[in-house]
Parts: sequence; structure tokens; C-alpha cells
Amino acid sequence: MADQLVPKEMFFTKGVGKHKLCLQSFEEALRDARVAQFNLVRVSSIYPPHCRVISRSAGLRKLAAGGITHCVIAEARTDEPNRLACAGIGLAIPAERGNYGYVAEHHGFGLTHKRCSDLVEDMAAAMLATTHGIELDPNTAYDERREIYKAKGLIVNTRAVVQTAEGDKNGLWTTVVAAAVFCC
Repeated sequence: MADQLVPKEMFFTKGVGKHKLCLQSFEEALRDARVAQFNLVRVSSIYPPHCRVISRSAGLRKLAAGGITHCVIAEARTDEPNRLACAGIGLAIPAERGNYGYVAEHHGFGLTHKRCSDLVEDMAAAMLATTHGIELDPNTAYDERREIYKAKGLIVNTRAVVQTAEGDKNGLWTTVVAAAVFCC
């Protein structure tokens, strides 16, 4: 096996930023999430085997300003007053810790915190379930599918981090971010 960088820990973070410039609102959201000082590298959606979820404060202590930092990140930006923006990250951890899990991201408009949270948890769980050959009916409610996953002993835990915000009433750019940040 090739020598690969496999994260041992991961933490969640989220933030919101507002500014007259789009890029600056994104920077403000990253600052609010406390990850603006890192060179963020977007990665796809695999939760590594044996990885642990740690607190944001513990994770931040393991990273250095300017460091290359891998993350799964969702972001949404709007300059439309009152438009609801959402960014969410869902996680599905397999029952067998030696297997990999899934991280799912969603960003968009119009979803409440609860709806976005349910969506990203469902997406992550569904991705994990299908890798194990479980056929899913997309019309079945997530709560019902979650019981199937648990009954088959597939998923031990799901969780989500979501940031929502309404577009600034004066038309400033409003950015929301949610991220799963990996630590080695």
C-alpha cells in the first residue's frame, strides 16, 4: 500500500459573514468558523477508518496558521435581502470502526436549519448504506431508513453541523459555511 496521509481526527465548524464584497463575506464566515488562518483544501466525502470526532477547540490546537488543512466544506452566498442561505455537513460513522464512513455536504437556499441537518445526515447515511448493498427507496422518510440502517448494524452514529442565515436586509453579501476539518 502506498504511503498515504490518513487523518486520525476530524472536527466540525460553522460560520456566517457579511460584507459589501462577496469575497470578504466569505473571509468573514471563515473567521467566524475560526478556520480563516489555514490554507483550506477541499476533499471529497470519505470519513477515514478509525478516525475520531473531536471538539473544534481541540482540533484547532492541532493545526498551525498557514498550514495545508484538508476539509469537506459547504458554502452559500447571497446578496439578496432576506434570502435564506444554508450550508451543512453530515456524517455517517459505520458500526465497524475499521471501515470508512461518509461525509456529505449541501449548500443552497430556502432550507431551514432542521431541514438542512436532516438532509445532510440522510445523504451521508444513504451513501454509506449503498456501499454495503442496501437498496433504498428515496420516497421513504429518513427516520424509517435510519431504522433499517441500525437494524442491519451498519451505522452507529450520524450527525450534522449546519449554518443558516438570511441575506442582509441592506443587500450586503451574506455567506454561510459549514465544514468537517481533518487533523493528522
